[in-house]
Amino acid sequence: MSVITSSLHSLKLSSPKTRFLNGSTPLTRLSKPTSTPQNLPYSSFPQIKAMKKMQGRVVCASSDKTVAVEVVRLDPHPKYKRRIRKKKKYQAHDPENQFQVGDLVQLEKSRPISKTKSFIAVAMPPRNASKKAAGESSNAGNNELGIPSESEQQLEA
Repeated sequence: MSVITSSLHSLKLSSPKTRFLNGSTPLTRLSKPTSTPQNLPYSSFPQIKAMKKMQGRVVCASSDKTVAVEVVRLDPHPKYKRRIRKKKKYQAHDPENQFQVGDLVQLEKSRPISKTKSFIAVAMPPRNASKKAAGESSNAGNNELGIPSESEQQLEA
């Protein structure tokens, strides 16, 4: 037994000044990672940056400060690989009870508010707002050319 312990004491894996056979540095000289998580300012609903925001339509707004939002996404079929619509309902926090059934909302991930609520509903501008603005500018372009439309010609006559 004493022979084994004396041989163990005589063996040293690496001293700080020696190198391993393959040329790498000993573990004691390797630097430890210095990255630390950044301290974010406190917020009542901290955002999780890795989570994408989801968009959906409110399907139920009867509960107080809670709305049910249905999110539709396209996902490939496991066997046929055709993209099919998949729907999922999420419970979202609506602190001012501002959303009605049919409203488009954006869901942002937050801390768990209850057993089923971990999203906050945020208002979204309507999708067709940009189309209306583009349509108004195209009508204004016809008047700038000085060409009256047919309806204006009939009103003049």
